[in-house]
Amino acid sequence: MAKNNAGYLGVSEPISLSGPTEKDLIQTAEVEKFLADAGLYESQGQAVSREEVLGKLDQTVKAWIKKATRVSGYGEQFVQEANAKIFTFSSYRLGVHGPGADIDTLCVGPRHATRNDYFFQCLHDMLAEMPEVSELHPVPDAHVPVLGFKLCGVSIDLLYANLAHVVIPDDLDLSQDSILHNVDEQAVRSLNGCRVTDQILRLVPNIPSFRTTLRFMRYWGKRRGVYSNVIGFLGGINWAILVARICQLYPNASPSMLISRFFRVFSQWKWPNPVILCHIEEGPLGLPVWDPRRNFRDRGHQMPIITPAYPCMNSSYNVSSSTKYVMIQEFTRGFEICQAIDENRATWDDLFEPYPFFELYRNYLEIGITARNEDDLRNWKGWVESRLRQLVLKFERYTHEMLLAHPHPRDFSDGSRPLHSFYFMGLWRKQTAQPQEAEQFDIRGIVNEFKISVLAYVHRREGMDIEVSHVKRKDIPLFVFPGGVRPPRSSRTAGRNSRAVSRNDVTPDRHVGNPLETESWSDPQSAQDGSGGYRSTSLLPSNLSSRETQNILNGHLNLHTETVEHEHPGRFLGSPPPPGDNAVVDVVTQPNSMPSTSNNGGPTNGLGICFNSSQKESEGIRVNNLVSSPPAPVDELVSYQAKPDNKNGPTHGSSLEGCSEMILGQTCNLSSHGNNHLKHKAEDELEPLELACPSVRATPASTVQRKPLRLRLSTLPQPKQAE
Repeated sequence: MAKNNAGYLGVSEPISLSGPTEKDLIQTAEVEKFLADAGLYESQGQAVSREEVLGKLDQTVKAWIKKATRVSGYGEQFVQEANAKIFTFSSYRLGVHGPGADIDTLCVGPRHATRNDYFFQCLHDMLAEMPEVSELHPVPDAHVPVLGFKLCGVSIDLLYANLAHVVIPDDLDLSQDSILHNVDEQAVRSLNGCRVTDQILRLVPNIPSFRTTLRFMRYWGKRRGVYSNVIGFLGGINWAILVARICQLYPNASPSMLISRFFRVFSQWKWPNPVILCHIEEGPLGLPVWDPRRNFRDRGHQMPIITPAYPCMNSSYNVSSSTKYVMIQEFTRGFEICQAIDENRATWDDLFEPYPFFELYRNYLEIGITARNEDDLRNWKGWVESRLRQLVLKFERYTHEMLLAHPHPRDFSDGSRPLHSFYFMGLWRKQTAQPQEAEQFDIRGIVNEFKISVLAYVHRREGMDIEVSHVKRKDIPLFVFPGGVRPPRSSRTAGRNSRAVSRNDVTPDRHVGNPLETESWSDPQSAQDGSGGYRSTSLLPSNLSSRETQNILNGHLNLHTETVEHEHPGRFLGSPPPPGDNAVVDVVTQPNSMPSTSNNGGPTNGLGICFNSSQKESEGIRVNNLVSSPPAPVDELVSYQAKPDNKNGPTHGSSLEGCSEMILGQTCNLSSHGNNHLKHKAEDELEPLELACPSVRATPASTVQRKPLRLRLSTLPQPKQAE
């Protein structure tokens, strides 16, 4: 363990040194039993099989490097000395992988074995000739180039880095910064996977507790639909860093305590303050590190989670405003349920209830893709999935974050239509405290721009196509539901009533704020009318054919305003407007393909979404008894005072510690000045931290007002050409 001079791990003192009570040990045993019953541990036979696969892979790359050295024209003696080495990282190296999980591996080779000429050609050809290898899928132009395949049925993601070494020694230590000398950026990113993983294990006080907690949080994230780095949520390394930070803050806690503290801390974290495990250092090589004072792009990151190995980078740069809102809501829900578990009013099963994605919104986008064969579809899916985040960002940017999109983290297949795959996004409107005039957003230009960028795929082949269409909740295709059966409304609401959890709101300045009025989690998307029933909504005319509905976003029809109510599981009602010194939204000039927003008339073409200022009071707010009492005061966090270790002196001229570790209420003042495409601004120097700890309280029952989101279909003439 890499403890600092003060005797603790991390950049600040622990919040609490308390150990587990007898009750905590009992709950930890329950957690471990829950994980075992969920099948998250592989058997001894499966573990041995993985070791054998890694051994075969190591033999393969050693044979490959000798062949590559011989082809390069070196003598036979040098060929015999040539060596390549395999390292593992991510979940397998951390010890939290489960049955059937892939193995992330890194191949390190000498300088003469280049990536394009030897790794993606010579090694690729060798693997293609092996009968044990299947589903070989090279991605040389990725941000981190990878060679994916299955070896003896085990999925392998193989990265490559050729170092400046003439010969790779068997005792190569990747933790030394000197290995980064004279390597390209792709090699640095590939090496950082192993370097970060090893550094995380050095920075946690109790590795077994860390592993149990991380295994729990990874499974929870997948069940609740917030586990996917490429879509814009959090991936494996992000969850590992967050859990490691909680382990540093509570070094003697048991896994059950760490789980509760995880939700407690990150439901109140003031993003975009970063989460880091150690001090950010410049390093000897001059490589760029995460620094919002110097790097313009770093200022726009929503949830910075900084890797602990040089060069320190933000591992969660894919997170958007939309996905951040969803995750904060889930952290808050998790904290409330953990409190209920501690009071014997809930069980761990309640925490893992699947996220009811297809019940929470009235409006969805369906992105359907198709290809000619399985290989093309696999490549096409990988490309489209990597671009979905851009569609979410376009919605946020062009509507000034008034229209947000919640992407589902996985794809769906329709058994009746082979070689098709579908992705879904829930659309919802972020509501502000001040009533506004009706505001229309024409999003057809956004969708067309997205499709153009997707169809520009360099390796696109004939038959690779994409179609985006609007789907109402009641028309969601059956293949997305388990067993292909849509659950009836009565059973859906009854099932959630027994495990309802009140939801705290998120303020526009991007952290959990004042308690706001919320409806019961039993049916967050519906409001009752005076008779006790649900108000009917009409997104599209009843006489609209399904064919017309599917073509809405493909340019055949125009979607305008009708009666669809604003919805979102967290509601976000009554949020105070952001302070003037916070960067909230910057106006972005719309492209020519994007019709301008109008407050007076309908959109000139495309999909128009109108947010009307008319409001209707809800008849009642129901808060389930499960969390009827307010959460316990955060005494430890209120009394905590950060004491960063400055013995080694500041970095970058002024210490980054102020922005490197924010225990809940610690803030970096990122000021806004001028318009740009990013969401946060930073002055040349970050202001000193201020400690504050916003408490999360139970939501009082009261009436709220909601602004209806109204849509209707109409056909409009083509817009006139600009003179």
